[in-house]
Amino acid sequence: MDKRLIWLALGSFTISTEGFVISSLLPDIARDAAISVPLAGSLITAFALAYAIGTPILATLTGEWDRRRVILWTMAFFVLGNLAAALSSSFELLLIARIVMALSSGLFAATAQGTAVALVDDHHRARAIAVVVGGTTVAVAVGAPLGALVAAIAGWRGTFFAIAGFGALAGAILWYRLPRGIVGTRLPLRMRLAAALRPGVMPILVTTILALIGAFTVFAFVAPLAIEGGGLNPIALPGMLLAFGVGAVIGNIGGGQAADRFGATRTVCWSLALSAAMLMTFSLIPTFLPREIAGPALMAMMVPWGIVGWAFPPAQASRIIKLAPDAAPIVLSLNASALYLGVALGAGVGAAVLRYGAPADLGMVAAVFPIVGLGVVLAGRWAARLVAMPAE
Repeated sequence: MDKRLIWLALGSFTISTEGFVISSLLPDIARDAAISVPLAGSLITAFALAYAIGTPILATLTGEWDRRRVILWTMAFFVLGNLAAALSSSFELLLIARIVMALSSGLFAATAQGTAVALVDDHHRARAIAVVVGGTTVAVAVGAPLGALVAAIAGWRGTFFAIAGFGALAGAILWYRLPRGIVGTRLPLRMRLAAALRPGVMPILVTTILALIGAFTVFAFVAPLAIEGGGLNPIALPGMLLAFGVGAVIGNIGGGQAADRFGATRTVCWSLALSAAMLMTFSLIPTFLPREIAGPALMAMMVPWGIVGWAFPPAQASRIIKLAPDAAPIVLSLNASALYLGVALGAGVGAAVLRYGAPADLGMVAAVFPIVGLGVVLAGRWAARLVAMPAE
């Protein structure tokens, strides 16, 4: 394995840590800014929308630029965004800083995967991408809990300072290690849109959006769910994120293996069904269990939820590649945009639930979306069987 892939994974780790730790910071940010937690949740919505919309546009504009140059600029803007967030004097400035981070994060992710492919031979492309994407998985398992722990000790601004420092270190290593002269291919936006209109691709993208809406209706507001719904102390938040991260690592590995052994569509169906059941549990636990039991039960649920939830992305990616193997980079980028659109909508749904209800309502509302997603998948299979039936 080319050791330079490790440094690209380090960049992915740094960027993804910020993306996953923010949910644990929302109550502290809301308190300091004198706003509600649902309004603070717009930090997640704005980030995800900017990522989903901005990434394909920026990737198109910079497609023919030197990959090293793009990566270094994205890391520089990511570091500046974190510093601006740490030093922000108002919620509006913090919101702008997160949008800057989203645009730089999305372009880094797209460029890093393309660079990883360019660094290896044709037979190791999938493994190279897996190494880079693995940085995100490690960020969920380790980076986000550590970021939450830093916040518990030094406040939410301390977390942004720490991520900025780590980002600067990652950028310096990438500046030293990445070669010059790797040039990408410019893919017009019309090609990306045309890929979305291929038969079967749009239902997959819709399913991805629905799955992530359900997940982030709860995950975006896991802090009020744990504190208000489960009676946990805020110091328990790093432990909850760690439990989720352990499950995510297991699910990410297991989801890919299950897709290969049992079929990607079957794996996606099981993931959606079990996700819906577990999301309901996040409402049932604080509603029916006493607070001294509800808190530990919520924390224990984070591991299986992480397993089930993170089994979905590799299986879904396998499904969309099978539909359009000749346009794999394009459809994967569309699926990534769908992921973040789902994150944005999920944070919005969760904010609405908290605005008109209670943290204990989050799970029941969230469960609706993977159930609808499961319906979309099953309807697609039924339609495909009808088409395949011989005419009498």
